[in-house]
Amino acid sequence: MRSILTDLASPASAPLPPLSRPRLLRRLPHVAVVWIAFGLALAAADELNTDYHLGFALGAVTGVAQGVAIALALWRPVPAWWLSLGATVVAAVCARPHMAVEIPPPGPNWPWSPPAIIAHAIVLFFLALRVPTRVAVGALSLTALVTYVLQGLVGGPAYSSTGVLAVAVFAVVVLLGTALRGRREARTQLVEQASLTEEERARRTLLEERSRIARELHDVVAHHMSVISIQAQVAPHLVENPTDELKENLEGIRQNALEALTELRRVLGVLRSENPEDPYGLGAGAGAAPHAPQPTLDRLDALVENTRAAGLDVTTEITGEQLPLAPGVELSAYRIIQEALSNALRHAPGSAVRVELWHFPRGLQVRVVNSRPDRPAPPSPGAGHGLLGMRERVAMLGGTLVTSQTSCGGFAVAAFLPRNGTAPTDDFTDDNSTDDNSIDDNSTGPTGEETP
Repeated sequence: MRSILTDLASPASAPLPPLSRPRLLRRLPHVAVVWIAFGLALAAADELNTDYHLGFALGAVTGVAQGVAIALALWRPVPAWWLSLGATVVAAVCARPHMAVEIPPPGPNWPWSPPAIIAHAIVLFFLALRVPTRVAVGALSLTALVTYVLQGLVGGPAYSSTGVLAVAVFAVVVLLGTALRGRREARTQLVEQASLTEEERARRTLLEERSRIARELHDVVAHHMSVISIQAQVAPHLVENPTDELKENLEGIRQNALEALTELRRVLGVLRSENPEDPYGLGAGAGAAPHAPQPTLDRLDALVENTRAAGLDVTTEITGEQLPLAPGVELSAYRIIQEALSNALRHAPGSAVRVELWHFPRGLQVRVVNSRPDRPAPPSPGAGHGLLGMRERVAMLGGTLVTSQTSCGGFAVAAFLPRNGTAPTDDFTDDNSTDDNSIDDNSTGPTGEETP
């Protein structure tokens, strides 16, 4: 009971929403209710002045209050209910002294006049539509209690009783409003449940597709990489007196194959993970952790040495204080450099590559630039998705990526990655001056795979 009284004492807003369609008639219910309120206000004022003998001033005020309550119920049904009930009580109490002398038998409709019954029924209907059922039932109970006090306890000399009829009408409209509200809530819950079911279905489809891709990678790519590793290990034993250079190259092939297998296991772990909140595959969420640790910039020297062993002249330069970076930033920076060096190997054989890292308070800038190749590049299989992958990584972290040919015939890519993996809120040109003009013959940046 205390909770119901608290809700009935709260003037909280509960506006009636407009029609969803047609758009030209979205406010038609509101306009219609306002006109009904205007008509009932005039009818109530005339009824109170003629039958209740309240006089023009008091009859007009109480009648207009009934009409205002109807309009107010469109936005604040609880205060509108109080206003309607209060206006009825004032009119009934003020009309009671006139019943014995001025009003002939059988007397007026009292304590609820016909316009007051209609007005209060409309208010209760909107109240039942917009508030919880217990609050609507509480309002109906208080209305019935006030009616009983006026008619049963206070009474009047001569009148036509309308208390029972009024309470019956009010009960019907509250029941109707509550039923419509329950139907609307059930429909909303059904739509939400259908949406959740659709999302779950889409998620399951995605997981099944990822599992299929993982199976294909495991059955095909992993098998071939394993064969390459074994053949590279066995090959020196098949040659009489193999040279040191041959052994070194075959060992490099074997190590690259083993690293590729390690990376493939990590990719398979990410594909088979059901945790969509771990975009980097770091195992930070509730899903399965990857099979191997993610590479970070601490492994940059090993990556560069591996590229040098493959025949490229690679130099590195690191500038600035090395502050802690988000795991996704370190991973993306490593992958961008890795892809850039791989592109240089495929599309710019014999070129000189420069890798530069600038550490700024707001993030990390990565540049890799390769010079003009000293010989034509052999045909390279593949769909050319390296640059697209770079852009996706940078965009995911809120960074920027610039790719461009250099004036000497090489290629450069420059990427800026925010330190926390989110885009900065203000301009960072003071710390980071990366633009197209900064990529020239002597500058550095990531290499592109589509241009030799």
